[in-house]
Order: sequence, then C-alpha cells, then structure tokens
Amino acid sequence: QVQLVESGGGLVQPGGSLRLSCAASRSMFSIYIMGWYRQAPGKERELVAHITSGDNTYYTEAVKGRFTISRDNAKNTVSLQMNSLKPEDTAVYYCANGGLGVRPRDWGQGTQVTVSS
Repeated sequence: QVQLVESGGGLVQPGGSLRLSCAASRSMFSIYIMGWYRQAPGKERELVAHITSGDNTYYTEAVKGRFTISRDNAKNTVSLQMNSLKPEDTAVYYCANGGLGVRPRDWGQGTQVTVSS
C-alpha cells in the first residue's frame, strides 16, 4: 500500500498552464505504473495519462500534445504538466498506482483544476 498526495491544482484561464504533483509515501522504484485520472461533475472518472517504470507513457486523446506526465523515482513523485488548458479540462485530478489496463489499488485525495475566464 502507498499513500499518495496531490498538489498544484487551482483556477486558471483558458490557454493557461498548471503543474500537478503527486508525492508517494514510499519508494517509487518498485511501483511499475503511475497514472493521473480526472473526474468532471456528472461524469465518470477517466484515465488521463500514465507512465511506467521504463518511462513509457500513455495519454488519452483529448490531452495529447498538451499534457506531459513525468516521474522522479528519487523524489518519489509523479507530475502532470498541463498546457493550453481548456474549460473541458475542469475536473478533480487524482493520481494512482495504475494505468491503462492496470486497475489502481491506491488513490490520492484529488486536487481541483478549474479552467475558466
């Protein structure tokens, strides 16, 4: 089991940028895959991006070219750089030890991202 704590959410105007960070309570060297998910009001939670221990990445189509996921195993963190934000990116963002085809076992508490003028 691992505790995950997200930070970096907030209110940003369309076209702006935010960087989300997720800190893990133990070494990430043994965690194969880490993902960022989001849940907008009235919608199901969806996978946004994942990164494996070999730095292989996946992005959902809606964020390709705008979001970048990265991990720093030495600091036990995984980050999500979000550029060119759109109102439809508004959601609560969660990090988890899962990804495409890998069901997460542990979740962070989430951080709110609001894109609005």
